[in-house]
Amino acid sequence: MSGTNNNNNGTANTDLNSQAAVKPQESVSLFRDAMYRLATNKAAMISLGVLVLVVLFALIGPTSLFTKYNYYSNDLLNANSAPSAEHWFGTDDLGRDVWVRTWVGARVSLTVGLAAALIDLVIGVIYGAIMGYYGGRVDGIMNKFSEILYSLPYMLVVILLLVVLEPSLTTIIIALTITGWISMSWIVRGEIMQLKNRDFILAARSMGASTGRQLFRHLLPNAVGPIIVTLTLSIPNAIFAEAFLSFLGLGVSAPRSSLGSMINDALTGWTLYPWRMWFPAGLMVVTMLAFNLLGDGLRDALDPKLRK
Repeated sequence: MSGTNNNNNGTANTDLNSQAAVKPQESVSLFRDAMYRLATNKAAMISLGVLVLVVLFALIGPTSLFTKYNYYSNDLLNANSAPSAEHWFGTDDLGRDVWVRTWVGARVSLTVGLAAALIDLVIGVIYGAIMGYYGGRVDGIMNKFSEILYSLPYMLVVILLLVVLEPSLTTIIIALTITGWISMSWIVRGEIMQLKNRDFILAARSMGASTGRQLFRHLLPNAVGPIIVTLTLSIPNAIFAEAFLSFLGLGVSAPRSSLGSMINDALTGWTLYPWRMWFPAGLMVVTMLAFNLLGDGLRDALDPKLRK
């Protein structure tokens, strides 16, 4: 009997020791898990660092902290000068400093890209949330309207608007957002339609939550991942569209510079003075690549299917 009791006591002690050795795992929130996976994505973090530097130099690069020149003053005696200690990026055909004009152009491109993306975000989220939440006839009519707009040639609509209106930074932003919000609205519509019949929404509805509370308190916060990814990927699209319009001469008016207009001006002598094209074109490529890589990293980090 005593041997049996000793065995039982030994087994009980072993069970207690094994339970004590097992440490409870700390629960990790969706946000913390996403930020951790984003931080371990080297390409996304390098891209984020590059974008921070681009934004920083776009703000302070053309100022007196780095140069004594401005974007409109010319010096015909120093036209088409190669990069040097005096002019880091060289000069253009009018003797204007390419360093200053490149960063002013980056400022214009980033302003257009961010403003157009934010406007697309607001319109697309509201429009898509209404379509997805109400469904039925409301969704059919609103979705058909967005499909009609989407069927119109995007660049043709933008170019026609810029021809009718006076070309300016505001006009470019308005032109880019006429149909730019449609993709965002379809993303939000699909997410809302998947979420609106979940148990937590049915519970909120049964407790008397208003439509606005259901949308902005429960539905949209759970769809924030695809919204952020779509927003990040729409910025380089707007930057490229602005550069293309400026390349065609429909962008900002002279003497203000844009990356697209600088590339257009550099075409005439790019074989003889290649630095006039290298720097604005290279900066635009690096910026767009960084936004796309950051968007890919955010998509991987916010995808719930990748949670372990």
